[in-house]
Amino acid sequence: MQTGRLVRGSARLAVDAVDGVTGIVEGMYRNIAALSPPLGAEPSGPARGIAGLVHAAIRSGTRETGRALDALLASLERPLDELAPPGPAREAAVSAINGVLGDHLEASGNPLAVEMAFRREGIELRSDASELAETLACAGPDLLITLHGLCMSDRQWRHRGHDHAEQLATTQRMSRIDLRYNSGRHVSDNGSDFAHRLQALVEAWPVPPRSITLLCHSMGGLVARSAIAMAEAEGLAWRRSLRAVAFLGTPHRGAPLERGGDALNRLALHSPYTAPLARLGWIRSAGITDLRHGSISRDDWNGRDRFREPLCARRLPPPAGVRCLCVAASLGPVTAAAPRSDGLVPVASALGLPVADDQQLLRHRRNHWQLLSDPVVSDFLADRLGTAMPAAGQAPCCASRS
Repeated sequence: MQTGRLVRGSARLAVDAVDGVTGIVEGMYRNIAALSPPLGAEPSGPARGIAGLVHAAIRSGTRETGRALDALLASLERPLDELAPPGPAREAAVSAINGVLGDHLEASGNPLAVEMAFRREGIELRSDASELAETLACAGPDLLITLHGLCMSDRQWRHRGHDHAEQLATTQRMSRIDLRYNSGRHVSDNGSDFAHRLQALVEAWPVPPRSITLLCHSMGGLVARSAIAMAEAEGLAWRRSLRAVAFLGTPHRGAPLERGGDALNRLALHSPYTAPLARLGWIRSAGITDLRHGSISRDDWNGRDRFREPLCARRLPPPAGVRCLCVAASLGPVTAAAPRSDGLVPVASALGLPVADDQQLLRHRRNHWQLLSDPVVSDFLADRLGTAMPAAGQAPCCASRS
């Protein structure tokens, strides 16, 4: 992300934060002044009297200042871009912000919002045959597509000097493509966009695609499953080329941290004196709330208030004719009393997709991110995915033309 967009988007986000905090403070003042009972619904509307006028003035002033600041920064975008070029560290920070606030960034038109794109070594790939042939040093018939997790970016697959995708692309002779997406959006929205973008990419691929493999970490696996369901529903051609999907720490049955946060929010709503504070929890993105139960379908949340109403999750079976690998991690040793979680995703959730025992792997004394560099995981992927691939006939696509 260019420096000008980063600064401009950060300023907008700061204005939004001030406006949001003002609303929380006004709500607490209104409820206390109304002498509300300790339990029950909070009063509605703005604060009365002078307090209401003061808070309205603060909000109005904040928004006017924000508009003026945005106009000024818009005129400075180009000079700021020349001052400091973007890099992987900046992309990682922006991706983290998108994971937490991505739906708000998109809805408010904030320049910080990440746009979905296929990339290779950080270079965006266009769905145009001539551009793909020019950009990629080589393009084989077997595609390996990576999908990163929540708050991460496509340039964070390398962990402790190892990159599963890089090794697979080399040993299995596959053309690697990385997906970058706004992980704060609903999983189903990202799944739909991914499904249609992949169709466009396949149609423009320089050689006829023979096989597609998806390598997914954490939330990326839910996005992949959502995209597969969309492709099946709409009859997208790339689904017929899908050979295998590897899920590393994917919360197929949800994550308890999000369920715990939801429970605390609901508890706060029972008293008018804590209800305004519940809105602090409402800043978390749609992507995060989808992790409550591992939602991959629009029907799981459409028409519901995700902060006030219970959500559900469709339990779709593994895609037919596709080799599915599930890899989980546990912080504890191999004992019954050990923690059965990688710190974020329970083992039961990561292995929650019904697949054959030899298509599952559980690694002990590992956390959620160490799955990305575990050599045993690397060997497991190479062994299982290698037998799922057709005989390779071309060299892997492992470089981009700059």
